[in-house]
Amino acid sequence: MTLDGAPQGSGQTRRPRTTADPASVATVEGALAGLRLTAPSSLVLGALRAVGLADGYDRLATPIGPVFVAWNGRGISLIDRASSETAFEAEARAVLGRPLAPAPLPTPVRRRLERRLAGDQRTSVPLDLRGRSPFEEAVLRKALEIPPGEVRPYGWIAAEIGRPKAVRAVGSALARNPVPLVVPCHRVVRSDGHIGAYSMGGPATKRRLLRAEGADPDALEALARAGVRYVGSRTTGIFCLPTCRTARRIAPRHRVPLRSAEEGRAAGFRPCRVCRPVTAARGAASTGSIER
Repeated sequence: MTLDGAPQGSGQTRRPRTTADPASVATVEGALAGLRLTAPSSLVLGALRAVGLADGYDRLATPIGPVFVAWNGRGISLIDRASSETAFEAEARAVLGRPLAPAPLPTPVRRRLERRLAGDQRTSVPLDLRGRSPFEEAVLRKALEIPPGEVRPYGWIAAEIGRPKAVRAVGSALARNPVPLVVPCHRVVRSDGHIGAYSMGGPATKRRLLRAEGADPDALEALARAGVRYVGSRTTGIFCLPTCRTARRIAPRHRVPLRSAEEGRAAGFRPCRVCRPVTAARGAASTGSIER
């Protein structure tokens, strides 16, 4: 047999030339074309959601009633109350700038959220804070450190992140917090001690959340009106912010109301290492006006 392109006796081995039947080729191509399917839109959105290019949203029960929660593969991206799904979708698209569609919260994320909202500080919740400036993200991350039932002034956050003069900017960053309840901006109060505003329902909702965590908003307001910013302990010799867990252990007869950190130091008290009241004092001293 003569092989294509190889003379007899050359020792080269090549395949014989074959010619496909045109009718068979057409039949195969037609069959392959029939296998082509259009991917469902849910599959496309699911893929985009997994990499953070789209978001799903679901409802979640919370201490202040049901809220909508937007999420994607990077984490929780938006939490808010809304009158309807349509209203939330409009808000989410404006804030996030991505496609959005209803989708159940993944069970592990839902469980983490529920534990966090129940007061478990050890439970971390993945957050998608894209769109926030480095300053805003630093503010939100610092607010995450405030324990349930305790409050810190805006000036405390400003000083803790190394921007003691940016008290008003801290207030603005918290007002734009996309994930309230998880990032507990309800635990941040004015530097004069008053409760202040809250972006998801106003002061009444803020009081309700604090009360549910074991804080006493009325007592905090009373201290603010009296000009009391810190409390000292005659037994331990330290002074704290009023809601610090260390301050809560002070017996009434050993409590010393203080109007400033300077007054505390002059009276022989040293600052608490837990709530770091001197940080708050630095932040308060950096602004000549009361924020929010």
